[in-house]
Amino acid sequence: MKMTSKLGLTAAFLCGMLTFNAAHAADTINVRLDWTPWGVQAPFHLAAAKGWFAKQGLDVKLEDGNGSVTTVQIVGNGEFDIGHAALAPMAIARAKGLPVKAVAAFARQNDIGLLVPAESGWKSPADLKGKKLAYTAGSLETPFLDRFLAAGGLTRNDVELISVDAAAKAGTYMAGRADGAFSSAPFFLGVVKAQRPSSNIRFADLGLSFPSFGLVATEQKIKEKGAALTRFASIAAGAWMYIEAGNEDEAVKAIIAARPQAKLNPVVLRDQIDALKGYFRTPATKDGPLGVMAEADWTTALETLSSGGLIPAGQKAADYYTNDLLDTKLIAATAKGAP
Repeated sequence: MKMTSKLGLTAAFLCGMLTFNAAHAADTINVRLDWTPWGVQAPFHLAAAKGWFAKQGLDVKLEDGNGSVTTVQIVGNGEFDIGHAALAPMAIARAKGLPVKAVAAFARQNDIGLLVPAESGWKSPADLKGKKLAYTAGSLETPFLDRFLAAGGLTRNDVELISVDAAAKAGTYMAGRADGAFSSAPFFLGVVKAQRPSSNIRFADLGLSFPSFGLVATEQKIKEKGAALTRFASIAAGAWMYIEAGNEDEAVKAIIAARPQAKLNPVVLRDQIDALKGYFRTPATKDGPLGVMAEADWTTALETLSSGGLIPAGQKAADYYTNDLLDTKLIAATAKGAP
């Protein structure tokens, strides 16, 4: 009887040790997001809420950000395993020597545009003569303002450009102190919709092409944590496809539940998600899963950034991205809700 008891205790101890080890075997992934909570972060919060990361042995920690440039910089310095950011700032940073690469792209079209009142009927830069347009000095739209206006046969002398702080841009536009405002259209459209319904004159439609939001990691982190980062990036890509397939409201609820202190408006979040879907695919990526990038798109992107004086000419696309951290089978399974 005593021997049975000892065996039982031993078995219980071993079982407990196995449980302890399993519970602590998950790979920790520290993620820096692009900004405070908004619709673009839907796949991460949804995947966390549904237990998809945990199911793949990941302990994912999501930290809000304060801009893509900052996210790229601190990820590049090794402070996080991976970052979610606009990929053009990543390319600019890499050209300056920061050892970062794009490992997935979700919004593969340029998200920047000029927001104008929906009732204005303005469809192109040619309609903007004499208008007051708000922009933010130092933001990504600034190097391309001349090319944007030139697409409509205009110069800066034909419009009134007013420089405003990024945080004040929405308020300036909604108050009618500007006729249009340059910004990330998917973010901005939802924010201003209730007070000033707007449409968007897209940079991407004017030949100003480069990818928008995606995932960024350093070459060192890719070497050290490649398997875990592959699972994370693939689940995030599949989660976007799951959302796109009619589960937008589920994603909205997940964002709100993850960040209750932010007091987010579900209508704005849904509008942002809906707007983002229009930026997911390019002609070169229309048939493949989200996340996967095309060399042709990156070649065009680097040419665009070079024309704006943001990176040197003659850059090789392959140096700026990799698809090696994307598992298409895991993306497909996640898209169906079963990673």
